[in-house]
Amino acid sequence: MNKTFPLIAVAAVAAITLTGCGLNKMSQPFNDAPRSANEDDSAAQIITMPDGFSNLATKCVGGIRYTVAFHNDAAYGAVSTVADPKCNR
Repeated sequence: MNKTFPLIAVAAVAAITLTGCGLNKMSQPFNDAPRSANEDDSAAQIITMPDGFSNLATKCVGGIRYTVAFHNDAAYGAVSTVADPKCNR
């Protein structure tokens, strides 16, 4: 048997364990995409849905309404962009 096999196996198990523990969308505030100098950090409207349904946030930026839906730490979500005449330009 190769002498490096146990070391590789331990490293693989450690990597899988460490990447799977305690990592979720709500506790990763610094994993955002790179930012530009033009940021809009105004508040979004949060819409909380009953249990079992996805919550969502919506915000207007430059005439476009962005809506993002998520369900806690589930592996799915949705993003919608719509030209909205009600958005401030």
